[in-house]
Amino acid sequence: MQAISYNYLKPAYASVMPAGRPAKQARTTFGERLASARESAGLTQLQLAEKLGTTQRVITYWEREPVALRAEQLAALADALGVTTDFLVGRAAGKPRGQGPAGKLRQVFEKASQLPRNQQNKVAEFVEAFVERQVKAA
Repeated sequence: MQAISYNYLKPAYASVMPAGRPAKQARTTFGERLASARESAGLTQLQLAEKLGTTQRVITYWEREPVALRAEQLAALADALGVTTDFLVGRAAGKPRGQGPAGKLRQVFEKASQLPRNQQNKVAEFVEAFVERQVKAA
């Protein structure tokens, strides 16, 4: 007797589902700061890894396991993410911000950063095309 597949009953993956599988353990405090800075910079683990010349697996490890990074690794991370090393090691209250209230464009992009990844990509494509047209016209 042949087995009957019930795959057709399973819902298809939605585009709003997060990529990857859920982690088996919580992030360390350093990992939380690293992930927060990476997401604020709008980078995936893979994109950050490419900037640093390493692999996505290394970034995942740094975000999940207790690690002792060398000074040059910490400095490269801070530069790639646009934060201070003090922020990464927990010595600062947070990422330094500019003086005064956030501009309208920053507020819009902060709202857009809360959208699902595929919608963020559409916003980015539109903005890039608009900016490119304005640069050519100037």
